[in-house]
Amino acid sequence: MMFLKRNLFLNSYNTLKSRYYSLSIEIEGNIKTKCGTTVYNRVYLDNQATTCIDPRVLDSMMPYLTHAFGNPHSRTHSYGWEAESAVEEARTSVASLLNCEKKNIIFTSGATESNNLAIKGSKAFYGNLDESSGRAKKNHIITTQIEHKCVLQCCRQLENEGYSVTYLKPDKNGMISPEEVRKHIRPETFLCSVIHVNNEIGVIQNIGAIGKICREHKVIFHTDAAQSFGKMPIDLKELEVDLLSISGHKIYGPKGVGALFVRTKPRIRLQPVIDGGGQERGLRSGTLPTALVVGLGSAAKVASREMERDSRHVEKIFKKLYEGLSEIDKVSVNGSMKPGERYYGNLNMSFEFIEGESLLMSLSKFALSSGSACTSSSLEPSYVLRSLDIGEELAHTSIRFGIGRFTTESEADEVVEAVKQVVDKLRELSPLYEMYLENQDKNTMVWT
Repeated sequence: MMFLKRNLFLNSYNTLKSRYYSLSIEIEGNIKTKCGTTVYNRVYLDNQATTCIDPRVLDSMMPYLTHAFGNPHSRTHSYGWEAESAVEEARTSVASLLNCEKKNIIFTSGATESNNLAIKGSKAFYGNLDESSGRAKKNHIITTQIEHKCVLQCCRQLENEGYSVTYLKPDKNGMISPEEVRKHIRPETFLCSVIHVNNEIGVIQNIGAIGKICREHKVIFHTDAAQSFGKMPIDLKELEVDLLSISGHKIYGPKGVGALFVRTKPRIRLQPVIDGGGQERGLRSGTLPTALVVGLGSAAKVASREMERDSRHVEKIFKKLYEGLSEIDKVSVNGSMKPGERYYGNLNMSFEFIEGESLLMSLSKFALSSGSACTSSSLEPSYVLRSLDIGEELAHTSIRFGIGRFTTESEADEVVEAVKQVVDKLRELSPLYEMYLENQDKNTMVWT
């Protein structure tokens, strides 16, 4: 009977897998834009927003969506043991990619939750210490103006609770000086949070140097590594990082899963932000989604094997895009282009005299992102670009090209040609571009 039941599940798994791929092909051929027009042969270039699931990752997840459906916290029968074993194997894979111990990995629902746990969870043990103990009152946090929204929102919430937050301003290339971090550390500073790779402009911060400074001053150091994990080496036995957030869907894994690295030597204590059954060493309650966790572990395994190949491929596509788009007049790159300061999967460029949103609408076949994409009902320009002292008009003209494992050279050629044509067309309609061609300064024009 057990054999028949398991065989039924295996048949269901194969059928489900077949239907999944068939449905994907059917959907791909019938995509409609907001305007109602059908888009064929789409090209995905928004890999900072999310990545597709690698087929190998999907294959690893399927058994845990069908016959291996046990609760990983049920330890009284084989279904639970099977799920628990899969979760622990995934934990080992993630830890291996970060060169840390598996006990340091706490699974979460994604980088946003990990960032919340790191920032809000640390204040209970390190913030606002009792003055009666004779120790300084710790109520100061250091972060940057170019963090992901969730980090900035966490900090703003703590400000509302009475904490003091310093938002470091980057230089014009988007870089944060480690010495600026040192300069702003105060006796009451207990936490510093600096993003590793920026999601909008792709700059890589020197978290090695910043971590050393924080360790010298006994300040907890957290980094959001959602955009770097699995794409570049991160060695947590070398880096003095105390808390590090990662996400599954940025490395060709599933959405809805991530992790937080929590250092144990020296021990970092956190208060959970979700209460319940005390799973994940008491730091993150709730039943773990086995299939998603397995997917994250599988994605980490693939990244570990193919990181060097992926890096070479992404850099090759980046250079092709950069060289092709640089042939357009009045185009500039946002963020540092120095080796070691740029992740080549992210190319953010501004096209003067054109609204980024207009450019995107004219390129509906291509999945791109605009620096002026709004995060609320108001169409404000990117706060990251504005922090680089890029003017509001120029910030509104930016486009982000997100290159990934499955981006092809032919797709790069195709988007370059399409952008050139659309830019020419839109600039023909721009009176500001006409003034530029006629060497007229718009700032000295007298409008009647």
